[in-house]
Amino acid sequence: MRGLLVIGDVVTDVVALRAEPVATGTDTEADITLRPGGSGANTAAWAAHLGGDARLLARVGADTAAWHLNALGGVKTHVTVDPARPTAVVIAMVDDAGERSFLTNRGAARHLGPGDWTGALLDGVGCLHLSGYLMWTPEGLELARIAMRAAKDLPWDVTVSVDPASTRFLHEFGTERFVEETRAADVIIPNRDEALALTGAAEPERAAELLGDIYGTAVVKLGPAGALLAQDGRIVARAGAVTAGPADRVVDSTGAGDAFAAGFLTARLAGSTRSECLEAGCRAGRRAVGLVGGRPPAVKNATELYPIDTN
Repeated sequence: MRGLLVIGDVVTDVVALRAEPVATGTDTEADITLRPGGSGANTAAWAAHLGGDARLLARVGADTAAWHLNALGGVKTHVTVDPARPTAVVIAMVDDAGERSFLTNRGAARHLGPGDWTGALLDGVGCLHLSGYLMWTPEGLELARIAMRAAKDLPWDVTVSVDPASTRFLHEFGTERFVEETRAADVIIPNRDEALALTGAAEPERAAELLGDIYGTAVVKLGPAGALLAQDGRIVARAGAVTAGPADRVVDSTGAGDAFAAGFLTARLAGSTRSECLEAGCRAGRRAVGLVGGRPPAVKNATELYPIDTN
């Protein structure tokens, strides 16, 4: 199985779990924890946790570099330590239903760019995965272009996948522009809202069909409702919600989409069927929402393997 190279962000997550709305001008009780995060780093960490050969290209600040690199144990890191800027920070405010809102400072992640790239990063890689957050800066966008071109020029097949990552930034960047910039990708993995924004469709099924026609494969995450996959303009696979046990509950949905992408792509690299890949993504996403923060509880070696499609 070839490796998964993720290009994206490493973030310090300040997670505030609150049971009541934020009170303006005074205090609101909350359980506040500090966690390593970032869409790209979360995906790489979950892929390693699931037994994949995961690599990460990112930038962190010298202020917390050692902590973050240690937290990425199991991931092959290609991380530049920026001496002049802090690591990106996100304050995630999570309500009692597990839904979250973010306050974001991109920090060193904003300056990830062409200078961080080398073609050797693709050695042994079978999938290049781009976090949408990479594209919201001129430097990151140019890096995405370079990486996609390099992947397509290799003598072996490398799947290019992209996760739009943020509806707000997607609208600010321009949905048509985003599609044009990422058209070289083979797989797009948006959530429901991102899929609707990218296509103007009223229903996720139609959005998946339209995106599948553009990219070849579109995987639309539906949260508690599961996921669906469209290929070349038609829906070819669905996965329902993962059944939770009586003790399971949604604690924090931060990183659930990143975990889904890791589960789906790791299974795909292992040769699993389309349905199995969707189910693997849903399982990883379900596990993620039961945890505080966007990472697995601890990185482990290859203990979760996916069935191989021998047809």
